[in-house]
Amino acid sequence: METLLSQIGIIVGIASIVALLGKVVKQPSIIAYLITGVLVSPLFFNLIDPATHLESLAGVGIALLLFIIGTSLDFRIFKSVGNVSIIGGVAIVAIVCSASFLIAKFLGFNLVSSLYIALAFSFSSAVVVVKILSDKKEIETLHGQIALGILIIESFIAALAIMIIPVASSQGTGAIFSHVAKFVIMISLVVLVGHFIFSKLLSFAAKNQEVLFLVSLAWALSVGAIFEILGISTEIGALVAGMVIASSKYSLEIKSKIKGIRDFFVILFFVYFGAQLSSPITSDLIKQAAIFSAFILVIKPVIVMALTRSFGFKKRTNFMIGTSLTQVSEFSLIVILMGYTLGHIEQSIFSLTILVTLITVSLSSYAIYFSTPIYESISRFLGLFDGKKRNLGNHQKTDKYDLILLGYSRLGFNLVRAFDLAKKKYLVVDYNPITIMNLSKKGIACVYGDVNDSEFLKSINIKSTKMIVSTIPDYSANLGVMKFMEKDTTFIATSNQIHNAIELYKNGADYVIMPHYLGGDYIASMLVRDNFSKKNIKDEGKHHIKQIQERLKDNSL
Repeated sequence: METLLSQIGIIVGIASIVALLGKVVKQPSIIAYLITGVLVSPLFFNLIDPATHLESLAGVGIALLLFIIGTSLDFRIFKSVGNVSIIGGVAIVAIVCSASFLIAKFLGFNLVSSLYIALAFSFSSAVVVVKILSDKKEIETLHGQIALGILIIESFIAALAIMIIPVASSQGTGAIFSHVAKFVIMISLVVLVGHFIFSKLLSFAAKNQEVLFLVSLAWALSVGAIFEILGISTEIGALVAGMVIASSKYSLEIKSKIKGIRDFFVILFFVYFGAQLSSPITSDLIKQAAIFSAFILVIKPVIVMALTRSFGFKKRTNFMIGTSLTQVSEFSLIVILMGYTLGHIEQSIFSLTILVTLITVSLSSYAIYFSTPIYESISRFLGLFDGKKRNLGNHQKTDKYDLILLGYSRLGFNLVRAFDLAKKKYLVVDYNPITIMNLSKKGIACVYGDVNDSEFLKSINIKSTKMIVSTIPDYSANLGVMKFMEKDTTFIATSNQIHNAIELYKNGADYVIMPHYLGGDYIASMLVRDNFSKKNIKDEGKHHIKQIQERLKDNSL
């Protein structure tokens, strides 16, 4: 026990230091954990033995990691971007896998090693993509939804590979069909049980936060255990269990509750893989890692952009999707570990995969974070990837409006009502495709678009409108809008920061909405108006309940 505790103490201590340094240079925690594993491995300081307790804990970490990945991959995404996600996801894996295989053969790897490398480098990291898109508040954008849809398809393909490889190795190819059938049946059963039974259990458990945490954890581990008993895979069971929770209304609460225990085991999971880098880092290994990394970082996004363009999406959307998928996945490490454990590949393949993971995750993180300025600088060269699909919504380029509302979100609900009462002709612009589709059904003039895209701003005749209301709190986006509008146009911006609000006023904004301050002003005025009376305040509460219920019926929010 002392050995286990001392190893965990060393791992967590070094990981925290490396993670802090990583924050300075905007690197995801995965990189810090992998580097920690490399530092404590026999290749450097030789501080732990990865073959002891760490291996068992890493196994738990894999299951919990895939469970939490699943909670971010909502099946409902397919309602809006199903075609491009399914067809694109399968095509991306097939093309990238084939190209990676050819590169591996060109570099002199044998057939089996080339197949493992090709499969491993075909998947993108859901952990990295979800984390960064969440930080940038782009999960609900069109490119964010498509990227997540593709990641769901990749996750299922990876899960199939994880199941098929050991079966084919031990029982031959004849047993694959029965295992795939079992896989499909079990997934269907878990989804049905989750929808009709487990969802009701969650509703009951949600009355107590501790019970909700225990029930969700028990669900993940129970489904994983059942899958293992049936010879499918604990990890696949945990992934599917997470996807079922992603479709529930308690997904955010469950993710926040399980985050602490997840992070602990995820640290051990990635440190374990980093510690496998025990073979010497030769010039050949560095050259191979550089070639594969260049393919994933440069050629893979081109492949993705070409595929999404075929569905008619605009070049900006295609660029954002391609940029999001430029890294090696956590599934890659699992596939390679499986091949190494089964004796199919050598230690050097493991080292190659870890190096490629470190390079691609590091560089792709910057590419995703700074995708907007990168796009602006190279957009003129991306005409080849510009699809001909009409923008989502019902806006026509010839239409002119009294008002343009940028961002429907929470503020837009009341603003649209005010516009209707004033009988103004208005256009709603939003970056969430689901919001646009719902507004279109209601007959509200709307269009999908990104206000950071200068070409889009020109297309909605922004210069001809009398007033623009932006509920988007992004300072640079609001500044960009002001550059395109006429001086006599009334502009109302939104900001969450005092210094940004002051700068917006200096640059010509007529009014800046600050939701927190407005909320405080409203409450203060209400208390004075109602003379701090409990009865009056309770009546205000009843009126508020009606407003909230009305908003719940609005599918656009």
